[in-house]
Amino acid sequence: MSATLTDGLAAAERLLLKLRHDPAAIVLTLGAPVALVVIFGYIFGSAISVPGGGDYRAYLVSGLFATIAANIVPSMVAVARDSTRGVVDRFRSLPITRSAVPFGQAAATAVYGLASFLLMALCGLAVGWRIGRGGADAVAALGLLVAFQFAATWVGIYLGLLIGKEETAAQASILIFPATMVSNVFVPTAGMPAWLRTIADWNPISALAAACRQLFGTPEGPAGAWPLAHPVAASLAWTALLLAVFVPLATARYARPA
Repeated sequence: MSATLTDGLAAAERLLLKLRHDPAAIVLTLGAPVALVVIFGYIFGSAISVPGGGDYRAYLVSGLFATIAANIVPSMVAVARDSTRGVVDRFRSLPITRSAVPFGQAAATAVYGLASFLLMALCGLAVGWRIGRGGADAVAALGLLVAFQFAATWVGIYLGLLIGKEETAAQASILIFPATMVSNVFVPTAGMPAWLRTIADWNPISALAAACRQLFGTPEGPAGAWPLAHPVAASLAWTALLLAVFVPLATARYARPA
């Protein structure tokens, strides 16, 4: 366990140092929250209402945190790129634990993900979003987001290793988009058809978005199914489930030559 942690932190440091020397990646990583707030907050905000009369931008910003945390595309493409260029094969030849490099990818993603969350919070404050509860709840929300992003990154790592080609992974990223749309991030699920609402209510992204709204004290939609009635517990459960399933899968796939 100690060796895994030491090797994993070294792998995370490699990725963070690499990101530091890639201005375009920094702009894309940190610019996404700004683009999401502007596009959905100002372009669509005037046409969407929140049940109970809440402000849509406040409803939206809390939900957008969940889209950043659940975004598996960067890790999926990065791992597929390393596979294509032979980086993964070189790492396999090193005397390090097999889970170290995937762990480093997940840890590095959580670090710059935290920077994205803080930037999105600043953007939200600029457009009228406010934290309606205490600082402890806000910190708990950030902790929950980082934990979920860490778990979701393992999904991206596994899919990137499974796909194995950067171009294919980039094209497959469009298939991830519906998972965000069929949720309560942008609109409450109450107006959806019954079958679609069931899917949206049990979507892990919906639970995370609802948990953020609860902890930040911003407008919430109707509770609906159990995950939306108990969003914090549901988000923790989804996080644990993703880790339990995809950490072994990603580690085993990483250790096996293509």
